[in-house]
Amino acid sequence: MQIATPVLPSTEAVSPLSIHESTIDGGFWATMQKLNADRILPHIITWERRMGWVDNFRLSAEHHIEQRRGAVFTDSDVYKMLEAIAWELGRQPNDALQREFDDIVQWIAKAQREDGYLETSFGDTGQPARYSDLEWGHELYCCGHLLQAATARIRIGHPDCALVGVARRFADRIVEDFAPGRIERIGGHPEIETAMLEFGRATGNDAYIQAATRFINRRGHHTLADSHFGREYFQDDIPIRQATRLRGHAVRALYLTAGAIDCAVENHDDELLGIVRRQYQDTLEKRTYLTGGMGSRHSDEAFGDDYELPPDRAYCETCAGVGSIMVAWRLLLATGDLSYGNIIERTLYNVIAASPSTDGTSFFYVNPLQQRNRTHEAAPDQCSLRAQASTRAPWFEVACCPSNVSRTLGQLSAYVAVNNGNGLSLIQFMPGTIRTTLHDGGTLALRIETQYPDDGIVTITVLDAPQTAWTFSTRIPDWAGTMTVTVNGRSRTDQGAQASLTGVMPAGTTIRLEMPVAPRITYPDMHIDAVRGCAAVERGPIVYCMESIDQKLSQDLNRYRIDPQSTLTDDGRYILATGSLLNDGPTDDPTDGSADDGRLPYHDAEQHIGGQPCTLRLVPYHDWANRGPSTMRVWIPLGE
Repeated sequence: MQIATPVLPSTEAVSPLSIHESTIDGGFWATMQKLNADRILPHIITWERRMGWVDNFRLSAEHHIEQRRGAVFTDSDVYKMLEAIAWELGRQPNDALQREFDDIVQWIAKAQREDGYLETSFGDTGQPARYSDLEWGHELYCCGHLLQAATARIRIGHPDCALVGVARRFADRIVEDFAPGRIERIGGHPEIETAMLEFGRATGNDAYIQAATRFINRRGHHTLADSHFGREYFQDDIPIRQATRLRGHAVRALYLTAGAIDCAVENHDDELLGIVRRQYQDTLEKRTYLTGGMGSRHSDEAFGDDYELPPDRAYCETCAGVGSIMVAWRLLLATGDLSYGNIIERTLYNVIAASPSTDGTSFFYVNPLQQRNRTHEAAPDQCSLRAQASTRAPWFEVACCPSNVSRTLGQLSAYVAVNNGNGLSLIQFMPGTIRTTLHDGGTLALRIETQYPDDGIVTITVLDAPQTAWTFSTRIPDWAGTMTVTVNGRSRTDQGAQASLTGVMPAGTTIRLEMPVAPRITYPDMHIDAVRGCAAVERGPIVYCMESIDQKLSQDLNRYRIDPQSTLTDDGRYILATGSLLNDGPTDDPTDGSADDGRLPYHDAEQHIGGQPCTLRLVPYHDWANRGPSTMRVWIPLGE
């Protein structure tokens, strides 16, 4: 029987659980999963039909290519939507979603050519030839998302689904066309690599795994034409084994890294695994925002230089957050290092949760850590190129992010814990039930109760367990540093990356975890120029921000300072911090001779303009911009 999990390596340090073995039934993320099923997914389906992206498959099947709508890569958005539907149907039956899925798949099947090729932008009469624009055409990228949608169907127990058959035929076409001695090139946007590997695992077809391995080994050998962004944009500047860091377009780099990890695991290539592990670690240490977001540059949606992390120009594309979770999860499975759950948690709460609005009908494409100016509220019926505003947009011309969020939420319960062979390792703290089979055939079932992250107490009750010793381990969040573990009333305190217990723990055993989740002040590394002299506020895994709508004395967030010795108070709605509000500067007074006189905004002495004590009100970053246009900042200048 297939296992309903997003990633299933053949060889790993720990084994993932399926969405059937692990369920979330309460708290923050159960609410998000319900929002996904009730609002986000229907919204995505409505817009993809409205934009004509679904109908492109009918037009392709009927050879009416002149009526095709959208960019060359919109097939991928339909496939990601189908993957999101597949995971949701695996989570719980939904007749409306099932009808949508079946209707769309029938047209995809009709659009597929006799030899297996499937693409609505290339290959038909009057269209560019197949594989004629590997740099920007996204054919392999689109195929990859088709394979991931099919893999999801297999994982939830539908290996005979029509979509799986379509995917097999297209995968076979790609394997043959890009075989040695044929087209020995790559696609401009990585995705086929990890997707082909996943599909190979799911189907048991080693040809797919070896094809993906060839794609990874070919990258970096200049098989793509140069562009104004440089070959680094495509990760085609140097081979992956020679690279020391992630570079170029952030989403491309992260998808490639996920594929490289899969490749290393499947081929037992410890050298490659070590290389990409170091690359990702370097990225975490020098190129990652406090929120977990990645990507500093708007111009090429790329990683910047080391410590180039400006808050107001942060790109932090939502899809890069998804890509980072993909990488961290694969590294956790491959190495057994539970600390990779830290960046997964941080990214989930501060990037993935921040993208959709509270009603699930608008989204952030980018996730800056500072919004300087209020902008207009996005119209609910208008499509945006990419939202660069202080409000979310209902849809985008380039709409990769909404379906990426949706597919992540649908499979989220699979990220809660892993099977460590002789027991269970808890990675994320979410209410729910876990029931799995250990490597020796024994059954282990746990009930998890928690109000996390509102408080730091997690109670695990053993429902079923072997009569022999088994091991329970758990991640200790990096922001906590310590965890008190109590088993049937006996307590101990653990430090480091994880806590572990081994012993006979029969049904009825209670394990209580306690972590400190009090609000805290966080300071940036001294190398980050853009926020030097600033501080941020966090509580547990959640980053907080000031939003102009909440400040009583002034809506100008530039005037606020936070006291480094501030006592932080959580009043249930805000975190309250002590600080000061600077007086209006001299340039605000038209009588002082300095306003509107054309002078540059610099002075021959440091400005000391005084101020008054005040209270700063901060909200979770993922909640900002849900009450209309506003300004916002995460990093607050320190008071004197």
